[in-house]
Amino acid sequence: MDAELLQEARRLDLNLSQVLESSLALAIRERKAEEWLARNRAALEAYNEHIERDGVFSDGLRSF
Repeated sequence: MDAELLQEARRLDLNLSQVLESSLALAIRERKAEEWLARNRAALEAYNEHIERDGVFSDGLRSF
């Protein structure tokens, strides 16, 4: 860990374990979202192509 960052965190009275836990949770959520998108990209693209070509099932039912 960068010594200057650690010193500044102590000066600011930051709870390092809390900061680490929240940062780690955020990093995990972001990575899982990236993985999900990578796994599902082809299906999403196929769905979007289908919608562009055929519209959505409720197109004829909406009054707005």
